[in-house]
Amino acid sequence: MKKMIKVVAAVIENDQKEVLCALRSHDMSIPNMWEFPGGKVEKGENLQEALEREIHEEMKCDIKAGGVIYDHTHEYDSFIINLIALNAKIISGTPVVTEHAKLIWLPKENLDSLVWAPADIPAVETLIKQTERAHQ
Repeated sequence: MKKMIKVVAAVIENDQKEVLCALRSHDMSIPNMWEFPGGKVEKGENLQEALEREIHEEMKCDIKAGGVIYDHTHEYDSFIINLIALNAKIISGTPVVTEHAKLIWLPKENLDSLVWAPADIPAVETLIKQTERAHQ
C-alpha cells in the first residue's frame, strides 16, 4: 500500500494581489515543478500551525495561516498526497530561498503559465476561477 502524506501549502498573497510560487529544486521529489510552499503536517499540529512552522523553517519569514482554499488528494507513482492549500499573509520578514530553486510573485491570472506539480494543479485552477469571477 502506498504511503499517504498530509501536506499543507501556503497561498501567500502580497499587497499587489500576487501569489508566492516556489520552484522545486532538482534534488527534491517531483523536481523542477512549481508549487505553493509548505510541508508535512506533524502529529498533534493543526493545519495552520503546521503551515506557519513549515514556512518559518523553509523561508525564514513568519506568516499567519487562514482558511482552507482547496483540499485535494493526488496519487503519484510511489505515494499519495493529501494537499490542503490555505490562505496566508506574511506578518514579518521576507521569504528567502533555502530549499527551493527559486521563488517568484505572480498575479493569480498568470498562474497557469507555470508547470505545476500535479497535486497543486487543482488549487491553481481554483484560484484562477476565483480571480475570473471577481473580474466579471
